[in-house]
Amino acid sequence: MKNTLYTPYNMNGITLKNRFLMAPMTRSRASQPGDIPNKLMAEYYGQRASAGIIITEATQISLQGKGYSKTPGIYTKEQIEGWKLITDEVHKKGSKIFLQLWHVGRVSSSKVNGLKPIGPSEKIAKETNVYIFDGASNGDATFVPVEEPKEMTKTDIKQVIEEFRIGAKNAMEAGFDGVEIHGANGYLIDQFLRSNSNIRTDEYGGTKENRMRILTEITQAVVNEIGPEKTGVRLSPFISFKDMNDPEILETIMLASKKLEKLGVTYIHLCEADWNDAPEIPNNFRIQLRETFSKTIIATGNKTPEQANELLEKNLVDLVGFGRKFLTNPDYPKRVKLNAPMNEISDNHTLFGGGTARGYTDYSFLKV
Repeated sequence: MKNTLYTPYNMNGITLKNRFLMAPMTRSRASQPGDIPNKLMAEYYGQRASAGIIITEATQISLQGKGYSKTPGIYTKEQIEGWKLITDEVHKKGSKIFLQLWHVGRVSSSKVNGLKPIGPSEKIAKETNVYIFDGASNGDATFVPVEEPKEMTKTDIKQVIEEFRIGAKNAMEAGFDGVEIHGANGYLIDQFLRSNSNIRTDEYGGTKENRMRILTEITQAVVNEIGPEKTGVRLSPFISFKDMNDPEILETIMLASKKLEKLGVTYIHLCEADWNDAPEIPNNFRIQLRETFSKTIIATGNKTPEQANELLEKNLVDLVGFGRKFLTNPDYPKRVKLNAPMNEISDNHTLFGGGTARGYTDYSFLKV
């Protein structure tokens, strides 16, 4: 029997009702002060529990790891308690949920968190912005340029590894089914992986093996804390925005995938660009990854259901993530099955922030 989006899936002991994955999307609705998840967020995630599995929005493991205003954290007791509202709601509605653990590294500004950014090297990310909310009348986010980072010391690196471990531990306390280590999209781990952003000369820089060291050490720490079956990793081999164009990245990612196979993580999540002229991941890369990594492979990008089913049928991926379609259509799997009309984004002003239901939990369900 061929696999489709509606085929149930056993993800290393975690049973999923279908292969629709709700992709992580930053929405900036955490309660202030304290970046605390709240009831509105619980409603939002619960509405979208038609997905077999949800990966939360990126969640900072420390104040230093924060790069955008009103994003949630997982390092205080109040944040853990807030996340319990979300995990309870999603489980009650019959889905599974992983928390995405995030450190932005150099992609930040002191205007966001009051701290100087840190990164593998003292190299600023050119033409890269983050956002704050400065009281604009329409509630829009205001974009500000990132600042030059401080090069991380060995002590800083050890601290970040420990913060990822504690973040995973806290996620378990909050009721998550697992965690996803965010190693993609130009953030801290990705900054270490790439030769253009990492110009260190110690054991965390230079060779491909050294540049991926922090990824493997973070992953090992998380696996030791919560188990490999509850640990996933997100990578973005073909995405180079935030000044991340590295000619060696594909080889580095494949080496990292071999290491992740040895560590036994439950999945690799390929973050694929979702804009119209974005680079496609070639089939030969997918085939090589399947040969290298034996567990679950997730593809996320601007896929149509037809493209998703083709990848599933060819056994190149096991789950397919949808972002904006779930944002606007909380019952997306049902709409796909019935070939029903789709909601579109109602208000671009509410994509990154807002304290009300508007553009967040007010998207309609099918009346069928």
